[in-house]
Amino acid sequence: MDIGLLSIILVVVLFGFLLSGLWVGFALMAVGLVAMELATSAPAGQVFARRVWGAMNSWDLTALPMFIWMGEILFRSRLSSDMFAGLAPLTRRLPGRLLHVNVFGCALFAAVSGSSAATTATVGRMSLPELKSRGYDARIAIGTLAGSGTFGFLIPPSIILIVYGAATEQSIARLFLAGVIPGLMLAAMFAGYIMLWALMNKDKMPEAEPRPSWREKIHAFTLLLPTVGLIIAVIGSIYGGLASPTEAAVVGVVGALAISWATGGLDRSSFIASLRGSAITTCMIAFILAGASFLTVAMGFTGIPRALAAWIGDQGYSQFALLTALLLFFIVLGFFLDGISIVVLTTSVILPMVLAAGIDPIWFGIFLVLVVEMSQITPPVGFNLFVIQSITGRGIFEIARYALPFFLILVLATAILSIFPEIALWLPSTMMSR
Repeated sequence: MDIGLLSIILVVVLFGFLLSGLWVGFALMAVGLVAMELATSAPAGQVFARRVWGAMNSWDLTALPMFIWMGEILFRSRLSSDMFAGLAPLTRRLPGRLLHVNVFGCALFAAVSGSSAATTATVGRMSLPELKSRGYDARIAIGTLAGSGTFGFLIPPSIILIVYGAATEQSIARLFLAGVIPGLMLAAMFAGYIMLWALMNKDKMPEAEPRPSWREKIHAFTLLLPTVGLIIAVIGSIYGGLASPTEAAVVGVVGALAISWATGGLDRSSFIASLRGSAITTCMIAFILAGASFLTVAMGFTGIPRALAAWIGDQGYSQFALLTALLLFFIVLGFFLDGISIVVLTTSVILPMVLAAGIDPIWFGIFLVLVVEMSQITPPVGFNLFVIQSITGRGIFEIARYALPFFLILVLATAILSIFPEIALWLPSTMMSR
C-alpha cells in the first residue's frame, strides 16, 4: 500500500478512536494492529506481546510510580500551606508581592512532585483563596497559577521526562540536569511579567501589607526547610552521583512520608488514598506507554518514519525551520491530547527526523516538554484548566484567556531555547563529564 494513503488511514483511525472516547492507550494499540494488518504479514499478536513486555520490563520505569506516589503523599500533607506561609513574607517587597507565591510555590512543589496537575492543585487550593481574601485581581492570580503549574513537567524530577527518556532510551539523569536551567529561566520570565504587570496596573493591586519583622522572616525560612530539604535529598543524590533516579525516587517517598507524618498530614485514610491515587495514575501512564511502544514497532513495519525522515532530509529544511514546524504541530496536538499522550504518540515518528537534522535528543526532550507545557493551558483538553476549574468554578475558556500571557511566554522561552541550546545542554555536559 502507498505510504501516503496508509498514513492518512492511520491518522483517521487514530482520531476516530480518540473521538469515540476510547482510552488513549487502547487507541494506540488499535492503530498499531491496523497498521500491522495493512502493512505486513508478520503475526501482530506475537509482536504485540513481545514489544509490550519489553517496554514495561525496564528498570528506569520503576522511578515513575515512586515519584508519582511521592507527589500524592505531599499533596495530602500540610506542605502547601507551609509553603505559602513561608514564601509570603519573602515576596512582599517585589512588585506584584504575593502573586509571586504562585510562581515560586509551583517551582518548589514541582521540584518534589514531578507532576503538573498535582502542582497546580496543591498550590492553587492554598494560594487562590488567600489572594482573593487579600484583594488581588482574580484574573492575574488565576493566570499565574495556570502558567506556573506547568513547571511540574519541566523542573526535575519530572514524570514526563522519565516517560520521554524511557521511550527514546535517553539518560534520565541527563534529562533531569537539562531541565534545571530552562525551568529556572521560565520561572524568572513569569516573575518578570508579574512585576511588569504590577507596575503597569497599580490600581488593581491591593494595599501593601505591613513589613514583616526579622522574627517573621526567620519563621518563614523554617517553614520552607522541609521542602528545600526534600529537594536537596532527591535531586542532590542524583546530581552528586549517590543514587540513580530510581533510588532517588525511593529517597523522595521516604522523605515525603516523614514530612507528612511530622506535620500531622499522614493517617491511615490519607496513606491509602495516596497509594490508590498513585496506582491509578501509574496504570494510566503504563497503558499509554504500552500502546505507544507497540505502535512504534508497527510504524517501523509500515516504513512511515523512514519515509518522513527521508522527505524532511530531501527538503533541505534548516533546524530552525524544522523546529518551527514542529512547534506549530505540537501546539495543534495540544488542543486535543494531554502532555504524556503527545510525547509517547509522536516520538517514534518525530525522533528520526530530529536526529537526521542533527538535533541533540536530550535538548529535544526539553524543547518537547516546553511545548507540551503549552498543552496544559490550551482548551479544550488542558489539564491545568480542568484543575483550576474544579477550584474556582470558572469556565475553561475564561481560565485559558487569563493564562494567555503565560502561554505566549512559553512560546518565547521555546524560541530562546532554540537560539541558545546551551541553556539546556551546558549543565548535563558539565556535570556528567566529571
